[in-house]
Amino acid sequence: MTTETDIPVRHLDALESEAVHIFREVAGELERPVILFSGGKDSIVMLHLALKAFAPAPLPFPLLHVDTGHNFPEVLDYRDRTVARYGLRLHVASVQEHIDRGQLKERPDGTRNPLQTVPLVEAIQTHRFDAVFGGGRRDEEKARAKERVFSLRDEFGGWDPRRQRPELWQLYNGRHAPGEHVRVFPLSNWTELDVWQYIARTGIEVPSIYYAHERDVFLRDGMWLTAGDWGGPKDGEPVERRTVRYRTVGDMSCTGAVDSRAADPYAVIAEIAASRLTERGATRADDRMSEAAMEDRKREGYF
Repeated sequence: MTTETDIPVRHLDALESEAVHIFREVAGELERPVILFSGGKDSIVMLHLALKAFAPAPLPFPLLHVDTGHNFPEVLDYRDRTVARYGLRLHVASVQEHIDRGQLKERPDGTRNPLQTVPLVEAIQTHRFDAVFGGGRRDEEKARAKERVFSLRDEFGGWDPRRQRPELWQLYNGRHAPGEHVRVFPLSNWTELDVWQYIARTGIEVPSIYYAHERDVFLRDGMWLTAGDWGGPKDGEPVERRTVRYRTVGDMSCTGAVDSRAADPYAVIAEIAASRLTERGATRADDRMSEAAMEDRKREGYF
């Protein structure tokens, strides 16, 4: 069983120091940054680091959440409580509003995760954000590993790997043409295990669904999905009551739960240490669409 004494303090201190430096660098170099905040564990840790970077002053930039309309209620509740607790500014870009306006169409599989790109890019253009902090980590998925800490995006939010800039000696280049912006990833050098060790060490609260709980789920394509009005379950997909937790949190229609008894951060750390699959590879259906699913979406403006 992992305990507090097993957590590598110096390693986490170095990662924390790097992330704090990145936040301060962006604040000094760019004019209108925003933090993408979904209420997922990575964005929670990222927000914690941002608050630490500028304490005791208030956070100097707002949050942005791209709401699919199929979010877990526990996560939305956590988001709203966090915003109220720290007195933060929150912008919400709604996928449902874009569907209602005819700008987007529902997918046959019911998932809305790939539909987030248009609301995200529109929000960036509307508010003229020139830096967008994201919680992406290089161990999540192959396309994530290709991206720099400062990732230049064109006027449509598109990503071109050939335009990546060198970042020697932690020197970051935020220069961009009018209409372009940079996506910034302070957790680039973190792993899922690092994130949970940091949560355990600092006592950061996360939504309850990250820990073991009983839930009505059904099996589809090898994943336990939550029953809901998004389109599941179908005929022949019986609902079961199981003890599960979530390793990652996204759209309910594509985020699978895992069987687990881990009820605290140290038990979660022990599970992750024994796992051979990343959380996205194990529990995100939207990343199983093709080998290059994430990279294709990033080229179009995704996170």
